[in-house]
Amino acid sequence: MNLIEVISVTNPNMIVDAWNVFIKYKSLLLIGVRNTLIVALIGTLVGLLIGLVIGAIRAVTQNKEASDSAFIRIIKKIGYLITSIYVSIFRGTPMMVQAMFLFYALKPILNWNPISAACVIISINTGAYMAEIIRSGIQSVDRGQSEAARSIGMTSIQTMRYVILPQAIKNAFPSIGNEFIVNIKDSSVLSVIGFSELFWQAKSIAGSTFSTSEPFLVVAVMYFILTYATAMLLNYFEGRINHTKSSFPASQTVEDSTY
Repeated sequence: MNLIEVISVTNPNMIVDAWNVFIKYKSLLLIGVRNTLIVALIGTLVGLLIGLVIGAIRAVTQNKEASDSAFIRIIKKIGYLITSIYVSIFRGTPMMVQAMFLFYALKPILNWNPISAACVIISINTGAYMAEIIRSGIQSVDRGQSEAARSIGMTSIQTMRYVILPQAIKNAFPSIGNEFIVNIKDSSVLSVIGFSELFWQAKSIAGSTFSTSEPFLVVAVMYFILTYATAMLLNYFEGRINHTKSSFPASQTVEDSTY
């Protein structure tokens, strides 16, 4: 028995009432959908940029080269420590707590509104997760490609920018897309700072109608539609990327290479 059948048995009028709620308050709900998608998209894109920088730093500083001087080793340790603290804090604490602390702690200084705060909070939070995704993507790239790039005179930065990161992003695309889906759902916690996303609109409607079941049933269905449609779209792009990869001839590898 699925959810619709359960609702039909326990409360036959709930579906009709939920539809009436949607029709009556669809303008508010659509504003919530718009705000949810905007903050999720901005958070994912900015978080990806943060993740590219932090992930690259963590990947580079984690590798110890025999040619590194004592100064370089110290710099690597400091860089790895700082990025580890950032990743650990924002991955190890709930985003709701982060939202409450950052919004109210920085509001006297920045005097920002809930929309700006929501974009910053979700971007910083996503950046911590993206950093680990990118770092894993970098580590999945064959070291032979890095060595080949260095052998033709490319610097470490050029190798990372032109050889490693493009492949790392392709390898990590499913996880990056999944973060966007997660942000669509997790944006609901930003209602605690007054950001008018979909969940916040549902609470407002529930306060107006003195009923919680119907508004939140409508919002649950809308969240499902958003995440399902996004997942299908991401699967399509992932298939195109995989098709593009398979259209190129397999590269020749040196069998006796050691890493």
